[in-house]
Amino acid sequence: MTSPIAVLPLALAVFGAPARYPPSQPSPDILVSAEWLAAHLFDEEIVVLHVAHQRREYERGHIPGARFLLYRTIAHEVDGLAVELPPPAHLVTALSALGVQDGRRVVLYGEPMSAMRAWLTLDLLGLGDRAAVLDGGLGTWMRSGGTVTNEEPPAPKVGPLTIKPALWRLVSAEWVRERLADTAVALMDARPDDEFTGEDGGHGGAHLAGHIPGARQLHWRDLVRSEQDERLLPADQLRERFARAGAVPGRLVAVYCMIGMRASVSYFVARLLERDVRFYDGSWQDWSNRHLPVEPGRAPYRQTQDHQGGTR
Repeated sequence: MTSPIAVLPLALAVFGAPARYPPSQPSPDILVSAEWLAAHLFDEEIVVLHVAHQRREYERGHIPGARFLLYRTIAHEVDGLAVELPPPAHLVTALSALGVQDGRRVVLYGEPMSAMRAWLTLDLLGLGDRAAVLDGGLGTWMRSGGTVTNEEPPAPKVGPLTIKPALWRLVSAEWVRERLADTAVALMDARPDDEFTGEDGGHGGAHLAGHIPGARQLHWRDLVRSEQDERLLPADQLRERFARAGAVPGRLVAVYCMIGMRASVSYFVARLLERDVRFYDGSWQDWSNRHLPVEPGRAPYRQTQDHQGGTR
């Protein structure tokens, strides 16, 4: 591993210069900026995890001291569903091996869906208050002057990891179906326009076409600044976009997508905005497999002027 003595002064020196992007909005505990991470990177209680689908993504260059978390470690195929939460005992073993333990804070980074799915996993274990996502991921880290390395840190000492599972935040198809007419629930679909309206033909006939009746669309990419700058939008814009999708304060938010990846971003943002939220992990794949009611062709939220959950 690159020596902290060599890396940290360089990182701090570069972070002292004007950044290409302006600083992020003041970060709640679950979202940290590149500047914050540079200042705390080598704190003893900080564990940094690089979340990716392939190890080569980590080997090409990662934040000094970061350990590799393989995405499929936290999202398994179960009963034909592509992305489902593994048993808590499996997760505790995997996370402990990476240095996650009592008294430590975890910072996750990777592409938004991967990093936020990892955060969701920790949240469902009752560890959300001790975990954070690096806003903008590795791209923002590097643009802001952060250094990278291809050297791995030494294996951590494994310590106790106490969890308090909050699996009540996970909901089933039955839970969703029972609440289709419940005006106290804002059901949000994180998929893009063609999947939401059914114009994609249900992924070319692989699934039913359309969306869950009554759902409002908020594509996960409408929550980040751009494909080049994947930091989240400022909090006031996030609140406005949630409201346009019917998720006004006081309503219970339930999110889904195709397989439970894209909705991870919606879930994270809901928690960031301190909303009560539920996660339908099986998502459209599960709903379609069960041949439950489908609503095609409704206009996505960007085409409506209603901000209070009325006309869609």
